[in-house]
Amino acid sequence: MKDTYPVIVVGAGFAGVAAAKELGRKGVRVLLIDSNNYHQFQPLLYQLATSQIGVSAIARPLRAVFRRFKTVKVLTATVKSVDAAKRTVTTSDGQTLEAGILVLAVGAVPNFFNTPGAEQIAFPLYSVTDATKLGTGLTRLLDQADRNPDGSVDVVVVGGGPTGVETAGAMAENVKYVVSKYFSPELAARCRVHLVDMVPSVLNMFSAKSQSYATEHLKKVGVQLHMGLGVTEVRADGVTLADGSSVPGQIVVWAGGLKAGDLIAGSGLTQGRGGRIDVHTDLTAPDMDGVYVIGDCANITDSTGAKLPQLGSVAQQAGKWAASNILADLNGGSRTPFKYVDKGYMAMVGRGAAVAELGRKRIQLQGLFAFLSWLLVHLALLSGLQQKVRALFSWLNGYLLHSPAQVVVSGPLEKEPPEEAEPNAMGLPDPRL
Repeated sequence: MKDTYPVIVVGAGFAGVAAAKELGRKGVRVLLIDSNNYHQFQPLLYQLATSQIGVSAIARPLRAVFRRFKTVKVLTATVKSVDAAKRTVTTSDGQTLEAGILVLAVGAVPNFFNTPGAEQIAFPLYSVTDATKLGTGLTRLLDQADRNPDGSVDVVVVGGGPTGVETAGAMAENVKYVVSKYFSPELAARCRVHLVDMVPSVLNMFSAKSQSYATEHLKKVGVQLHMGLGVTEVRADGVTLADGSSVPGQIVVWAGGLKAGDLIAGSGLTQGRGGRIDVHTDLTAPDMDGVYVIGDCANITDSTGAKLPQLGSVAQQAGKWAASNILADLNGGSRTPFKYVDKGYMAMVGRGAAVAELGRKRIQLQGLFAFLSWLLVHLALLSGLQQKVRALFSWLNGYLLHSPAQVVVSGPLEKEPPEEAEPNAMGLPDPRL
């Protein structure tokens, strides 16, 4: 026997939470399912990975988010499969749930583009778990290198988009300010951060002026740029580029793109670019009655037909819009095409340095004003007062005092890798373990 709900939302990212909130405000009974019991603020994952912020600032329990929404039930469960035609969801414990209206907001997974070694060796950066593993791995290597007079740490960041630029800039500033302060200036001098992408410039979606500013600041804080060459292999000691050259790296961070995951592939929906679903303008899935697809698992266009990027602002607005169309479905009304309010792009490059292109007219800011705007916008978007306070304290502490959030590595540092794992160039264990 199946449990039936008027609306089931699968996924508690920006899109899923926005949809469930909007429906909850109208008293609609909603079941929200996610494998985690928290909502993560994805734009700040790189700050968690680089010890600029703590987990509690960017992860808020879902039951706290929906405490005042009495008609929204949160279910912490791993969804094993989705049948879009039947509008059913099956969890890993064998429970099958049926929806009157099914909303798929399951996000995406890293796209390694079949690059040899990438999935096995590189650190993705798409979840709290990814970020904490990366932070722990980096701390582990720094501790080990500090015990070796000739020890060094090379980090390779693959992907010159906002995530890659923000991660590389934060890591380089950590080397400059934190490693030199908490370890030694000598170790800091032996640590390097590399940024690699197949396109010729960083922040490809930004203007030439913003790209130039970001490039110069990254170089200023010590990031070594390798642009215009794709990665053909990821190894335990670095990456191989398309021209046959190598970039050393005991840690490789993969910020090279996203694709839809296995749940979407097995849902019975027709997939488009990146494995995502090409939804109608009202955010419904093609040829499937009562199914909406939103967030990073959907290819969304606005009312003009323009393709929209996989951004948090797109996901949030799509979630709210899908909820309004679901209300129309439930009340016998008519759906309306999604109208996206373009708020522009922002990217942090480092302490006191950012780029912002705001609104449809792309009002451009660089430097301190863009940096302050970035902080204010992200502070406002964080979910929950406690998260806002913690983030603000972490930023004041980090940017003014260069005092990072503490990373504690549990277990012995000398943990041996499994037999099949290869040591890196320093002869150290794989930091992913």
